[in-house]
Amino acid sequence: MINTPMETRTTVTDSITPIYSIDGQALKRLVEASLIWLKVHQQLINSLNVFPVPDGDTGTNMLLTMQAAYNEVANSNETNVGKMAKDIAQGALMGARGNSGVILSQIWRGFARALDSLPEMDSLIFSRALIESRNTAYKGVVRPVEGTILTVIKDVSIAVENSLARSNDLVQLLDDAVNAANESVKYTPELLPILKTAGVVDSGGKGLFVILEGMLRHIHGSSLESSDALLQPISAMNLSDTMDAVEEGQDVEVVIDFTTKTSLDLDSFYVGLSKIGTSIQVGEGDGIYRMHIHVEAEKRNEPLEYISKIGSWSKVAMENLELQMADSNKKTQGINLVDFQEGNIAVVVVSPGVGLSKIFASLGVAAIIEGGQTMNPSTEEILKAFENLPTNNVVILPNNKNIVLAANAAKSLSVKNVIVIPSVSIPQGLSAMLRLDPEGDIEKVSTEMLNAITEVDTCEITTATRTVGINNVDVEEGKIIGLLNGALLVSGDNVTETCIDLLGKANLISRERITLFYGDNFKKSDVEEVSKIIASEYPDHEIEIHKGGQPHYQLIISLE
Repeated sequence: MINTPMETRTTVTDSITPIYSIDGQALKRLVEASLIWLKVHQQLINSLNVFPVPDGDTGTNMLLTMQAAYNEVANSNETNVGKMAKDIAQGALMGARGNSGVILSQIWRGFARALDSLPEMDSLIFSRALIESRNTAYKGVVRPVEGTILTVIKDVSIAVENSLARSNDLVQLLDDAVNAANESVKYTPELLPILKTAGVVDSGGKGLFVILEGMLRHIHGSSLESSDALLQPISAMNLSDTMDAVEEGQDVEVVIDFTTKTSLDLDSFYVGLSKIGTSIQVGEGDGIYRMHIHVEAEKRNEPLEYISKIGSWSKVAMENLELQMADSNKKTQGINLVDFQEGNIAVVVVSPGVGLSKIFASLGVAAIIEGGQTMNPSTEEILKAFENLPTNNVVILPNNKNIVLAANAAKSLSVKNVIVIPSVSIPQGLSAMLRLDPEGDIEKVSTEMLNAITEVDTCEITTATRTVGINNVDVEEGKIIGLLNGALLVSGDNVTETCIDLLGKANLISRERITLFYGDNFKKSDVEEVSKIIASEYPDHEIEIHKGGQPHYQLIISLE
């Protein structure tokens, strides 16, 4: 069954006053509405993850990108719609995270380009802006794939262009745009078979639909604070995502498991919670509900009081957000970078774990950005990492496929000579670093580094986040799975079994060394046991063990 919970939606009626043009302030209000509606649907969009690995963060990335876009204009009194659009696009670009966020920022960039410095936007300009959004988004991707957000913006631009023949009412055109996005998203599994196999629609396309629908709901005066999309399976709740956007003044994280005597009225429940705090999530499973919320310290007991009025609680957990953030920041402390010599080649790496960061530091990187799976750094964070370094020559190693576009976006914003090596894994990044000659010619060095990432294979062991069948592998949620160079190949009951099965599918005849980087969810004693079994299976290979400290992945394995 294709996951398309978007059938019930508002449509234009005769009671809606036509709108023939809008100014900058009106555009700002539409962006704010889309941001609010996207917050409501964040976890639903995250759940539309094709692969059963912990990287279902499209909703979070798009939300943080839109939040940055709105923050850029939140206090602006600009009425010129072209100037407003330009500022929105700039905010989106700097805050863009992940591939979905970068493509969304390109959509806004194209939209702003079409508006230039126009005082107002009418129906014709709206249509032209969507066409330019489509063109800019497609140009920003090296290999555009249909059945994604790109297809949705294309279908939306075509629908609005065709609608001009019968109406110049922006409300009608926006309604047509939302309808087109709705149909386009539902059709994405027909264009991208892997979506059909997983039983989901494209998450980025769904995010764009939600953004447009939020704008339309604002015009209609419909609620933006509640939706059935809020409810999700408890297993799909990713509470670590909520730490990416802790709002000022929210001091305590509260999680409550509870039951109700009657079915939960989700709309009124959400409205009640929204008066107490932010970052609201609600999950359902095994006969119970789970609620998550961020609140001010003096309101920390209010969620429990609220739950007690509608049901019975069974478990309550509270965490000090300030301490959580402090603990998170400590992860990057204690890493000593080597002295960087002015004028040398500066290498900037993205690393998901403190152990891996220490290894990168020992190899001579100039800057380390904390990030990786489920925590993609923004364009601005990447740019700030190297912009003030005393050199004009910079190499970026993203080390994750979902960070490459943001790295290239940062490159486009810098006047320095920046080269992005498209490393998509930690082993690739480490292999590239072994070719670094900090005093060498950057073109020659970057060529060597680019060659190096092709000379290593990457194995990854993690826990499946959903039940699905991919690559002729039947995966059950909670089982251990193994990926070789990003392709899911095996599933098993434990790490050791899965690891051995995965290595059996790798081309180890051409490799000499097996390096195991264990994560923060795997004990050193356990990885030592795994290494002994690997040594018995492959006695002619060198085996190394290092503490990686990465989240989610028990093992990242480099085959050299």
